[in-house]
Amino acid sequence: MELRDIEIFLTLAQELHFARTAERLHVTPARITKAVQKQERQIGALLFERSSRSVRLTPIGRQLRDDLWPMYSGLQEGVRRARLAAEGITGVLRVGMIPHNSYDLRRYWDDFRDHHPQWRLQIRISPFADPFAGLRRGDIDVLVAWLPVEEPDLTTGPVLFTDPRLLAVAADHELTRHATALTEMLADFQHVDAPSRPDYWAEGFLPPRTSVSRRIERGPLASNTEEMLSLISTGETVGLVAHHMKRYYLRPDIAYLPLRDDDPLKFALVWSTEAENDMIRALARTVRDLGPLDLRNL
Repeated sequence: MELRDIEIFLTLAQELHFARTAERLHVTPARITKAVQKQERQIGALLFERSSRSVRLTPIGRQLRDDLWPMYSGLQEGVRRARLAAEGITGVLRVGMIPHNSYDLRRYWDDFRDHHPQWRLQIRISPFADPFAGLRRGDIDVLVAWLPVEEPDLTTGPVLFTDPRLLAVAADHELTRHATALTEMLADFQHVDAPSRPDYWAEGFLPPRTSVSRRIERGPLASNTEEMLSLISTGETVGLVAHHMKRYYLRPDIAYLPLRDDDPLKFALVWSTEAENDMIRALARTVRDLGPLDLRNL
């Protein structure tokens, strides 16, 4: 089986859709069909069950996928590492950002790059739904998340910045007649929630009750920021957001109200304890040396 045919098979095993597989690999659907038929002839068995409605792996197809994936992934990683070595790069540190203000943190990124030119730093957006999955899967090496983080397999590093919270509401919401809001007002409205997140972590951002024990109701789920803002813009719900959202997500259908009695959030580096390495330690040291930012006045 040729390498291109292996790539086609594994991509189709992920997508389970001939047109999407062709689009990902920049070939025609006919090329995908021809490659699969060739593989099935070579093996002597069907790899996919195909109908007009669905594509599914057969038991033999699943076995082939499980056997080929580690080899293919290792080959890709070897090629990637060779390309980096040719550029003088010996490692890549992938930082996932739950907040959206990576530009505010450029002094950390610039200092790290200046002192460690042999390593490449990549900044990515991470979802607030199932927030620590990327670290555990190995998709990212370090996560920037609000505190507290109390996961037994994760290490909490230094704080990068503190940021107050704002109450995001629809532009025509009744609360916009106020210039500011109080946390006690949070109990009067339904709030956007996120799926698959630890309760304690979500409550670090939006508490379950106000200071006088009024219940704060959580409502519809949003997996990312765009979904959250869309729900808020309809007036169906409101949502607490970090202050920097006012600068990075300025929208005509959303108003942001400062909370007069808010305790600022702290955002810190977090990483998998067992995956800690020299690059992670170097970034943590950079943050400690430069100290945390206070974004309350931006």
